[in-house]
Amino acid sequence: MRSIICPLAPLAGQLVHVVRFTGSRRHLHADNQHKMASPTLKPLKRVGILGGTHGNELSGVYLVKKWLKDKTPVTRSTFETTVCISNPRAVEKCVRYIDTDLNRVFTEENLRLPKDSSIYEITRLHELNAMFGPGAREQYDVIFDLHNTTANIRDNLILIGSTCDVDVHLTNHISQKIGDDRFKVFHLPSTVGVCSAAKSGFGIEIGPQAHGTLVAEVYQRMEEITHHALDFIEKFNQGHEFPECTVEAHRILEKVDFPRDKDGELTAMIHPKFQDKDWEPLNPGDPIFLSFNGETISYKGDTTVYPAFINEASYYEKGLAFWAMEKVKLTAPTLKVQE
Repeated sequence: MRSIICPLAPLAGQLVHVVRFTGSRRHLHADNQHKMASPTLKPLKRVGILGGTHGNELSGVYLVKKWLKDKTPVTRSTFETTVCISNPRAVEKCVRYIDTDLNRVFTEENLRLPKDSSIYEITRLHELNAMFGPGAREQYDVIFDLHNTTANIRDNLILIGSTCDVDVHLTNHISQKIGDDRFKVFHLPSTVGVCSAAKSGFGIEIGPQAHGTLVAEVYQRMEEITHHALDFIEKFNQGHEFPECTVEAHRILEKVDFPRDKDGELTAMIHPKFQDKDWEPLNPGDPIFLSFNGETISYKGDTTVYPAFINEASYYEKGLAFWAMEKVKLTAPTLKVQE
């Protein structure tokens, strides 16, 4: 994936930075419909559920802690389930990470670094790779990584990497179970997160929830989605036939940072009319930022986009105010396991 950084909307000494994502879209048709390639449809035998990749996102932390005490709720008859706290030191301190973001380090380059690195998350990378990844006795088929966000994204499934028929059908199954109104799909074509250790990876991200806190409804929704995902894998392994389906997903177009001065200091904040409007259409000219002097800064794009992760607290350090997304259609043919 190639990125181009360009300035937008200079206003009163402010600069809004946008990273536009470009590259090949040969897999997209003119109607923005993504056709899936059919893999060898073998049963899925090893499934991982991770919580605490970010140690202060507590719904996943406490769900995994519960399942570590009693794995019965996430046990199914046709596959092995492993539950794991991804970043135990960060969980112990209730912080996002110790030295660096664990969900950004899964690269071949980092896997070549010493296992006893002075950077804790690099050491943990090697440990997780040996448990779930190519370094394991048998690489896991699927990982579900549980996350919270302070943004108002509600129920979000993040499809990681090259998406196949099984992934699309799993997504469709969850959507049908919980309802399209509160369920959104984020297709992330590539990742350096813990999900990439497995052959197929999903992020289950629910919000809003302040970091370092628990919200009962958010915890319950995360648990519900996880169970629906496991139930789908069980039905697939048992030979259930799933009819052709199409799901709506969102894919990143732009990474939009806050306006900043020449020293990198913020000069504006999310506009009140934009706050909590995740997934709602953002049109050219709509307000997105409010300067500290009360001046409105509008979106300068030339097309309607769909913002997500608006004002996520942990993204301030990453230079990100929100993602600007486009809608795509993911389609998959009739699906049935092949022994």
